[in-house]
Amino acid sequence: MQATPNPRPLTGFSPDEQAIAAAHARIAPHIHRTPVLTSTSLDAMAGARLFFKCDNFQKTGSFKIRGATNAVFSLSEEEAARGVVTHSSGNHAAALACAARWRGIPAWIVMPKNAPAVKCRAVEGYGGKITFCEPRVSARQEAAEKILRETGAVMIHPFDDDRIIAGQATAAKELLEDVPDLDAVLAPVSGGGLLSGTALAAKGLLAGIRIFGCEPERADDAYRSLARGTLQTLEQSDTIADGLRASLAPRTFAILRNTVDGILLVSETPWPDVLELACHAEATGWDSIWYADHFMPPAGELGVPIAESWTMLAALAASVPRIRLGHLVNGNSYRHPAVVAKMAATIDHVSGGRFTLGLGAGWQENEHRAYGIPFSSTRERMESL
Repeated sequence: MQATPNPRPLTGFSPDEQAIAAAHARIAPHIHRTPVLTSTSLDAMAGARLFFKCDNFQKTGSFKIRGATNAVFSLSEEEAARGVVTHSSGNHAAALACAARWRGIPAWIVMPKNAPAVKCRAVEGYGGKITFCEPRVSARQEAAEKILRETGAVMIHPFDDDRIIAGQATAAKELLEDVPDLDAVLAPVSGGGLLSGTALAAKGLLAGIRIFGCEPERADDAYRSLARGTLQTLEQSDTIADGLRASLAPRTFAILRNTVDGILLVSETPWPDVLELACHAEATGWDSIWYADHFMPPAGELGVPIAESWTMLAALAASVPRIRLGHLVNGNSYRHPAVVAKMAATIDHVSGGRFTLGLGAGWQENEHRAYGIPFSSTRERMESL
């Protein structure tokens, strides 16, 4: 079904179209307008035209900087002088610390003690003051409340805040400005800030457009909440998607149940999909397949056993005898050189010499270095292996 222009604004929900437009104007001088990319091969596999709004290229590495920047720069001078507080598993934490640094105010961040080390280093690099807590939603809230009492700072919740939702909505606003005739938009959901903003922005611009949330099977509170019609909680989760372990808030649940067309659950076991992609690539003449460090080995700190990831690559080697396998170790991954070298040697052996190791360098290295994170050069990282 083709979506058609909506002659009336979507009403009855906050933030509205005016608040989203104001947020976009407020944050535009500070953030990137990220690209929308396409892939002919993925279109063929999906049987549809796909457009990817690439906020992985955004400052601090995620869309979270949109909401954090809007919230921080919406504060009065008196509020800003007291500083800001939040709790987050990493992406909102880094974004708020960065936005606070831009405005020259302190940021206190509560993070679960099992948060990835690279995200903790990013927060510290932006000047955030971290307090660690147990990996439970209630523990995060208790620690943040204690800091609020001690400092008098302003709470900037990761998603239960209209300023955050309005900021996150600007990603969908930009997407629809660049690709105005979409039939549906899919967005990840955890606490619901991005999905709420996406739904409000998209349905305020296009009547008939469908909005779907995407959620891990091991963190399915949004799916259960919409299915049962009541807010379901998620005290803790072992999902590999560490940024999707939060639960909906009453504010985001109210928006989603009235604007979202459904929640799609994603399996935690990627083997079948990866093998299907590999076989498709072999059949259609690809010359290589590359995987990022978040997903493939060594990913032990993210919850995927390293041996399991190596086994997956070995299975790919057997399934695609023509294609070279590539593994990209990102510039901010801080992997121990010995572990990376062992992984590379092991997979190169089982793949018959078809494995290539890549070390990433680029915008993350350049941006984070300005905030004091000690990246070595690409040559130095190569030599350390």
